[in-house]
Amino acid sequence: MKIDEIDVRILHELQTDSRISIRELSKRVNLSPPSVTERVRRLEDNNIIEGYTIRLNKKKLGFVIDCIVEVTIKDGQHEKFKNFIKNYKHSEWCYRIAGSACFIVKLSVPSLDNIEQFIDALSSYALTKTSIVFSKVQVNSSINKFF
Repeated sequence: MKIDEIDVRILHELQTDSRISIRELSKRVNLSPPSVTERVRRLEDNNIIEGYTIRLNKKKLGFVIDCIVEVTIKDGQHEKFKNFIKNYKHSEWCYRIAGSACFIVKLSVPSLDNIEQFIDALSSYALTKTSIVFSKVQVNSSINKFF
């Protein structure tokens, strides 16, 4: 699918506020509401827009510690780990990676005990290396950065 300048402007506005009305969005991109609706639907149908979401303040919900865990699987038990991490309640994301580790996982937990429990659960079939997150560095992730 070819993305034009108007599509980029629509995506930028939706990234800024996904709850914006079609009417307001159409004003901001100088296009009629039916045209904006059609473009948004096309972006959704082509999976450029995969969904709409909210950001939660994890710290205020009690998940005060973030950590990144590198997981190196022993004896090729990758599927066992994938099944484990899929529904692990504290995992925020997990990627299969190249390099010295097999996977990298981000956990958000209430206490250090939860990190220890995670490592203990993997110890029979994986090695881990854990880094505690001190703070988040802001990165510009606007669609405008890419176009």
